Amino acid sequence: MVNHDAPAPAPSGQGYLLDNRQSEAGVRFGALGELFDPVTFRHVDRLGITTGMRCWEVGAGSPSVPLGLAERVGPTGAVVATDIDVSWTGDLGGVVEVVRHDVAADPPPPGGFDLVHARLVLVHVTDRAEALRRMIQALRPGGRLLLEDADPGLQPLLCPDESGPEQRLANRLRAGFRSLMAARGADLAYGRTLPRLLREAGLAGVEADAYFPITSPACAVLEAATVRQIRGLLVSEGLATDAEIDRHLANVASGDLDLATAPLVSAWGRRP
Repeated sequence: MVNHDAPAPAPSGQGYLLDNRQSEAGVRFGALGELFDPVTFRHVDRLGITTGMRCWEVGAGSPSVPLGLAERVGPTGAVVATDIDVSWTGDLGGVVEVVRHDVAADPPPPGGFDLVHARLVLVHVTDRAEALRRMIQALRPGGRLLLEDADPGLQPLLCPDESGPEQRLANRLRAGFRSLMAARGADLAYGRTLPRLLREAGLAGVEADAYFPITSPACAVLEAATVRQIRGLLVSEGLATDAEIDRHLANVASGDLDLATAPLVSAWGRRP
């Protein structure tokens, strides 16, 4: 986002918690890309996305996935990247069409697609069922849908090895983060439902797997940026004090904590 002045926190239950208008969003996008781009492209390549195909990247955020798709489809293919806020998508050099778009409210981009992909998007969308319907509608016959979403309910801890006070504090702040997400309509058990939802929508050959980092430098970067981004809400809603947040950020910076993420569930299927 060009404007790096973080807006005032939205009242409880209003707005997207991890607002892309805050400068920490760029840090989060980078860490998420480091953690999950290899997972995404392992699935993309397994699905046979190649030269000449058309792809729709939903909720693109940063440019890493759209550019990776553009490399695979080449100049005879096409990639459309959409998001409600496209400020972080950057200059994609004309190889990707970037469109401001609400997946749950706007018609799908025209033309039909061989791949529709969304990562860490639908868990935050209030009308997830309508968004999914529109994404499937955009598939060509034989086209593939690849959905990847977190399931914090499957593994709710930031520090699964809760071995001391630093880890207990980390897990308490993560619980506060989850409560803020839930208050804004996020479904913390959405990831596990993806295979069933794809089958019920009529897709064929549905499969799914999950990726669960236990510790990584990128996890620490992601955690620090996330906590800084939601700090005001954690304090204003009585979920943590400034002193506790400062202590936690220092613990994260020390490199002594094993910080995990919620499992990323990837599910895919084919439109008959």
